[in-house]
Amino acid sequence: MTDPQDAIDAAADARAEERDPRIAEQTAGEIQDGIPFIGAGPGDPGLLTVTGKELVETADLVVHAGSLVNSELLDAYCDDAEQVNSVGKDLEELVPLMRDAYEDGRDVVRLHSGDPAIYGAAVEQMDALEHEDVPTYIVPGVTSAFAASATLRTQLTLNGVANHVAFTRPQGKTLDSENDHISDFVEKGDVTVCIYLGTHAVAETMDRLVEDGADPDTPVAVVYHASWPDEDVIEGTVDTIGDRLDDAGYRASAMVVIGPAARKAGYERSYLYGDWANGSDTDSASEADD
Repeated sequence: MTDPQDAIDAAADARAEERDPRIAEQTAGEIQDGIPFIGAGPGDPGLLTVTGKELVETADLVVHAGSLVNSELLDAYCDDAEQVNSVGKDLEELVPLMRDAYEDGRDVVRLHSGDPAIYGAAVEQMDALEHEDVPTYIVPGVTSAFAASATLRTQLTLNGVANHVAFTRPQGKTLDSENDHISDFVEKGDVTVCIYLGTHAVAETMDRLVEDGADPDTPVAVVYHASWPDEDVIEGTVDTIGDRLDDAGYRASAMVVIGPAARKAGYERSYLYGDWANGSDTDSASEADD
């Protein structure tokens, strides 16, 4: 097997020279040749996509993200397949495992939590497999920010409140402090900030926001295990949420949502169902067309 980093570098060099022809030929949701990297969704088995369900039900080998994937999903849809927990396994172990099974004619599925496109570390596996002549593709899933939004019965974008959404993570072992832009996003005022992989650092993150000039009364909602049976919601502000989360005892597996949209606060009626809809505001209609 080629060293995974060499495979990643080779893939980057190839992409600099020419576009992958599959981009123009195949679309998301289409079942393709190779190993699918499937987003299992945030937790509830019902939030697995139809295509994802079809693929895992017919798989011979399912390599999954351990406890991040609901065991009920594995029991319901993957019971007849060999199941391998990827937690604790590096690329040097995972890539040959999937490659060999695929070359033996088995239907192989790689099951990530949420959506592989958001902090999924999927592409490095895919590049390493492609270097071994094993085709791969992505089947999108529901990311936890969307499940949290549904739980909160709100939108991440709201007219007059939040025109932008930032998916981010806090500084820590894998992110240097200079690359932590949470304060920058919150400072914009009309950004809903969704923090992944940061449950353990909520109090410290909120302290930094205050130090950087954020309004302490900015709404914050923390949704633990969004869509799981033990889902819990902790609400507060930049000033209070750290203590409230500490009291709840959650240190992982929660989505942190910062901004007025978390409370559906102060939004305005949209043009879509207002003057633009009945044709009485031509300026708004023109803007909507843009």
